Amino acid sequence: MKNLFCLLALISIHISFAQNLLSEKPAFTRQDTLRGSITPEREWWDLTYYHLDIKVDPDEKFISGKNTIQYKVLKNQSVMQIDLQPPMKLLKAIQNGNELEIKHDGNAHFIKLSENQEIGDVKSLEVFYEGHPKEAIRAPWDGGISWKKDANGNHFIASSCQGLGASVWWPCKDHMYDEVDSMLISVNVPSKLIDVSNGRLRKVEQIGDTKTYSWFVGNPINNYGININIGDYVHFSEVYDGMAGNLDMDYYVLKDNLEKAKEHFKDAPKMMKAFEHWFGQYPFYKDGYKLVEVPYLGMEHQSSVTYGNQFKNGYLGNDLSGTGWGLKFDFIIIHESGHEWFANNITTKDVADMWVHEGFTAYSENLFLDYYYGKEASAEYVIGTRRNIENERPVISHYNVNSAGPIDMYYKASNMLHTLRQLIEDDEKWRKILRKMNVTFYHQTVTSKQIEDFLSAETGIDLTEFFNQYLRTTKIPTLEYEINKRELKYRWTNIVDKFDMPIQININEKEQWLFPQAEWKTLKLDDKINSFNVDADFYVYTKKI
Repeated sequence: MKNLFCLLALISIHISFAQNLLSEKPAFTRQDTLRGSITPEREWWDLTYYHLDIKVDPDEKFISGKNTIQYKVLKNQSVMQIDLQPPMKLLKAIQNGNELEIKHDGNAHFIKLSENQEIGDVKSLEVFYEGHPKEAIRAPWDGGISWKKDANGNHFIASSCQGLGASVWWPCKDHMYDEVDSMLISVNVPSKLIDVSNGRLRKVEQIGDTKTYSWFVGNPINNYGININIGDYVHFSEVYDGMAGNLDMDYYVLKDNLEKAKEHFKDAPKMMKAFEHWFGQYPFYKDGYKLVEVPYLGMEHQSSVTYGNQFKNGYLGNDLSGTGWGLKFDFIIIHESGHEWFANNITTKDVADMWVHEGFTAYSENLFLDYYYGKEASAEYVIGTRRNIENERPVISHYNVNSAGPIDMYYKASNMLHTLRQLIEDDEKWRKILRKMNVTFYHQTVTSKQIEDFLSAETGIDLTEFFNQYLRTTKIPTLEYEINKRELKYRWTNIVDKFDMPIQININEKEQWLFPQAEWKTLKLDDKINSFNVDADFYVYTKKI
């Protein structure tokens, strides 16, 4: 049984990130730095608009086209970094009719601009490219483009590139700190196929034996959240009466799966109701919400959430918590949609802080259960997921080298948040904090420290050591205690300096708070101590001596 849960943990969503950290001191390369840092060739310009205009040839597994990049000049500079990963080829760059010099350096391409770049100017250039993009071997973990066929022999194609980077299939400013403000995505495919991308469908153009689908994204969007999904799709929809009015909820599935999807996708409006309750309004009313079937497990593409969970509850029919509660919902619908608030609305500047995406979203699974089945069920679920925690490396990884943390950014971080909920005690206050966070950082890129400072301020608790303990070390606080008749001695061990988190205990069938520190403390009772246990909602270890 233990091996089963280890296996399920290893295949948890986006596990490829964990592979970036193979040792305590991994050897990072120049390419890691070019990909993961805000280089001088990136920082001087601010993205305002993309028009990605491409042709997808399924038979040849080939993509060609151009990206028009509009930007605002922040500093005087003359060299722009654009990212595109081999074997894709950046063919040329043109600004105002003039072809520009390009210096190629692995995945990074440095374009020498011939015009003056005056601060405040809004300019654009076109970059042309083509090639056979990396084929996803085990999407979404080993991402790229999935070139598959459906049961009827039709092409079934999708992109997935979290961690690997959007530049695996299109040229862009491939760093999360700068989100494009809006975007048009035009995808040309064979006539019998449909492309579904982010945002709203603006038009479909028939061009010979092909069609071009143009989708417009009206909200800021991170690079890895942009996607293409191409297949023999059918469409159905509903209008959800949400916090901000009518929300279009659209569903695209293969023809053979239409009836299954109509029943199974009922989890989508249930998700929306629960998450608007906990996190506030859905962040992308302008672009709507879509759930799109793909030939891999799924991913949180903004307003175009992808789905491949085989129309089963749980995670491919399994309960990652081992409690039974994980089979009450479709894991992919709930988890990947939770990312609309945490990853797509609130996006971290550096992937080292990805616990903000994954920890809060793993925690959203628990809050979905809380909304429909109650607090006890949700607590059992999140506590059950502790079996997936490895504690081999800190949750927060290395900055500026595109290095995300290990799998513990999911369920260690979610159990940390569940512990924080206990410290607040007031569930309505906790809900208001989560909702305020999505307003305060609405459509923004952030750092872990910003989120940590916000939670300290809103809870009224200095959480500095709390976060240092759970996010920056592998140590789990251990309550060491000794019972001697009517006397309880206790202290924290395995902690960072100044860690002093209070904790709820049950002693002689009565609940009360303890306030341990690194030094021994003593609690004296009137009666002999017959029973003692720590509230399981706190993610800590205990050790009786």
